Amino acid sequence: MSWQSIRLLVDSKQAEPLSDALMEAGALSVSLEDADAGTVDETPLFGEPDHPTAELWPHSIAVVLLEEGADVAATLAAAARQAGTPVPTEYTVESVAEQDWVRLTQSQFDPIPISPRLWIVPTWHDAPDSSAINLKLDPGLAFGTGSHPTTRLCLRWLDAHLAGDETLLDYGCGSGILAIAAAKLGAARVEGVDIDPQAVTASRDNAELNDVAARFCLPGELAPGQYDIVVANILTNPLKGMAPLLAGRVRPGGRLVLSGILAEQAEEVMAVYRDWFVFDAPATDEGWVRLAGVKQ
Repeated sequence: MSWQSIRLLVDSKQAEPLSDALMEAGALSVSLEDADAGTVDETPLFGEPDHPTAELWPHSIAVVLLEEGADVAATLAAAARQAGTPVPTEYTVESVAEQDWVRLTQSQFDPIPISPRLWIVPTWHDAPDSSAINLKLDPGLAFGTGSHPTTRLCLRWLDAHLAGDETLLDYGCGSGILAIAAAKLGAARVEGVDIDPQAVTASRDNAELNDVAARFCLPGELAPGQYDIVVANILTNPLKGMAPLLAGRVRPGGRLVLSGILAEQAEEVMAVYRDWFVFDAPATDEGWVRLAGVKQ
């Protein structure tokens, strides 16, 4: 079996109504892309948390998947009429062959070496080094799989600095990978918190998969207290806004590790936290930085 993939340029204000109408007209899926991607005009769709942009990209491309025998022109016309938009006349149609999408996705993820003793291993792979500390994870199922530079930066810090028996809080835990790594590296008590209930569920499942004891919860369920180490791999604006909260969770003499920060944003983040912390030199990876400081 094969399908038809149709690509057409759409106005940003018409993109979402047309997408909904296309689904009602029989499309199997509709996705939107930045028509200026890869050019100097490329624009992020969303800002950092709490700062979403109001609209889609100025120029969007709708990618529509239809069944092999579907009438493309009729489907587009019906959807346009329902959405109250002009009928598209310029578009491309490509045939999409049937594939084993699960295997295709899995083939893109190999085990990731973090350090000589620490690996992230997709569940469908055998561990390259059975004697290493291997974190089992399903890449693509939750944020924080080790493939992003910010996650690698935090994992490397944990690998280099955990001596054992520490208490650690992973704030914005995502998949739970940092908390799980800390537990495997010898931390005595590990907790993770996230505003997304699905992330909390994923973190609990991943902890069970890795046979580690770690507690994950929503922010309102986190008990009062301070930790030897607090890790937060989020984004610059939320990190700046949460400075008093995160600083209050670190014991005197404890360590704070922050990432999700672009290199050019490092100084402004450190400036917000310098009332509490003395920072090491930033560590960088592909334009992202990790900050680590000691609470005074």
